[in-house]
Amino acid sequence: MNQGRNGSWYFGWNIVAGATLLTLLTVGMRMGIGPFFLPIAKDLGFSRSLLAGIVAIGMICYGIGMPIAGYLVGKHGTRSVLLLGTVIVIASILWTVTATSPTAFTLAFGVLMSIGLAFTSPVALTPVISRWFTRRRGMALFFLSTGSMAGIAIMTPVFTFAIESAGWRGTLIGFAAAFAALTIPVALFVIRDTAPPHTDLLPEQIATAPKGTAPAAESLPFSEAIRTAPFIKVALGLFACGFSMNLLGTHGVPMLMDHGFDAMTSSLGIGLIGLVAIFSTQVLGRLSDTLPRRNILAAIYFIRGLGFFALLLVGTHWELYAAATIGGIAWAGSIALSSAILADVYGVRLVGLLYGWAYLGHQVGAMISSWLGGWGYEKFGTHWIAFGAAGALLLIAAGVALRLPMRGFTLMRPIAVAGR
Repeated sequence: MNQGRNGSWYFGWNIVAGATLLTLLTVGMRMGIGPFFLPIAKDLGFSRSLLAGIVAIGMICYGIGMPIAGYLVGKHGTRSVLLLGTVIVIASILWTVTATSPTAFTLAFGVLMSIGLAFTSPVALTPVISRWFTRRRGMALFFLSTGSMAGIAIMTPVFTFAIESAGWRGTLIGFAAAFAALTIPVALFVIRDTAPPHTDLLPEQIATAPKGTAPAAESLPFSEAIRTAPFIKVALGLFACGFSMNLLGTHGVPMLMDHGFDAMTSSLGIGLIGLVAIFSTQVLGRLSDTLPRRNILAAIYFIRGLGFFALLLVGTHWELYAAATIGGIAWAGSIALSSAILADVYGVRLVGLLYGWAYLGHQVGAMISSWLGGWGYEKFGTHWIAFGAAGALLLIAAGVALRLPMRGFTLMRPIAVAGR
């Protein structure tokens, strides 16, 4: 994994490492709103439904920013988009900590920060990683999922501790400083959009690779690609993924607290899901380069769906930690597998735009669950409305995933990639 064709270190793994750390902070903030939720609502006098609505607006803005980020990466390069996103994130946080009205808070925390985080999200990093990797593309993209899970596992309890110590405003300022300290050096010194001609293929694979052939779908225009069945199925799966992940990130801690757990136990329970997923992604990443990716994706959705029903039923600490551990095994990987499948089917030329638009469906689901989690509890006094819907959607997504193309096949014929 760690060597290039001549036995030296392959620089693509440096890009993966930088992208993974950046994803940790980006997803940690976007999916770790739970610890901020009640302190912000109490401090600013917002109702749960009002703040949930603001978070929902942020989620859809995050999704809208995805295809824009994919377009800008293709036009101006990854480095420029990352630096622009960093400036936007810092400016939005400075505005957020001074905002007091719902309108100002919505524009700062909901709209502007979400756009900035979209520009520094995995969608901006997937194209460069896809260009640098062919033989180990699945594993390389899975490291972004590792960063996402680390964001949930690490940042959720860190945010909880920091908010208790310095307040939610001080926590946001600290996040802005850490974000800039990481993103700027990664963008300037690590990210390189131009990959070697044969990426990470081994010499024997280069020698046996067909000359002058490309995936049949590589020539598809974007306007046609988004109307094909594989793209629609991937987008539907990501809708369920976004619905479930953001519901847990926004309302998971409040839900567990409503069920009698204290704030730190609730945060540790949610964080444990991400912690277990950090290690499970390493196994899933290796499997994704050897087994049919659609089968792994279906299994992830299925187990995750059952996990949501389990979280609604836990009543003791050991039940919570057991459910979180089992759920964490299959919590990560859906986004990495989806982007890898898109690259397999449509080629690396379109993967940034297609992933951005598919991820918009992810954020539409996130927006709906952000609102439904708050409204459903206030209206009916139960979390079964939102969390039950998440479990059902994931089970449906598992069935849809099984109808995706097999790994290594395009719409027309097999992709000729040696060693796959």
